[in-house]
Amino acid sequence: MALLAITNLSKTFGGLSAVSNFNLELQQGELVGLIGPNGAGKTTVFNLLTGMYEPTEGRIEFNNENIVGLKPYEITRRGIARTFQNIRLFGNLSVLDNVRIAYHSHIKYALPTAVLRLPSYHREEESLTRKAVDFLKIFNLEDKKDEIAKNLPYGQQRRLEIARALATQPKLLLLDEPAAGMNPHETLELMSLIKWIHREFGLTILLIEHDMSLVMGACERIYVLDYGMIIAHGSPQEIKTNPRVIEAYLGEEAAYA
Repeated sequence: MALLAITNLSKTFGGLSAVSNFNLELQQGELVGLIGPNGAGKTTVFNLLTGMYEPTEGRIEFNNENIVGLKPYEITRRGIARTFQNIRLFGNLSVLDNVRIAYHSHIKYALPTAVLRLPSYHREEESLTRKAVDFLKIFNLEDKKDEIAKNLPYGQQRRLEIARALATQPKLLLLDEPAAGMNPHETLELMSLIKWIHREFGLTILLIEHDMSLVMGACERIYVLDYGMIIAHGSPQEIKTNPRVIEAYLGEEAAYA
């Protein structure tokens, strides 16, 4: 049974179709790419998956449950986490607090316990802090834990955003253009990090990316979206040589030259 099954998903904005009849399946443990030209509808798909938008039509089943209509925080609790094309950290908070906040989606103490600062509150907060520090070690950010997040270099902010997403303990991780703004060396390091996360955490990952070297080097399968519709699906090699994909990126003459 697929971990994620998207069936006939569509989204329109005032008569404009952003996503149309979109179908996709992810099996547990896969690392799959979603690519397409600018404006193809890729981020709209992520916004639909995470409850930021509600579909006009279609069904999204995650872990055998229809999640259409759920709030973003309800979807996060079910095991879907994401990063954003434009980094969305809590910029004025510390690196450590950015990760601690993510862990709070799984806290067990009730509001009165927190207000009264009961022993169980302190025990769980201390446990969360230890887990957050351990997580920062994994991403080589432990020595930055007390720094303000917005003061980190761009590449480290990207790593922190991924760390924060993973701290929600997801089953499915959605990465929206994680290499945006990175130089080739940083992109190569990111590709190694994504592969490591996929392997070590046993995660299912859906990746939106424009950097083809990262997509081709990391993904097992690739879906191609153009004008809100899937135009191709296959292995990296199949996608690389597909005339419809070449046409979407480079124009008709390039596809049939």
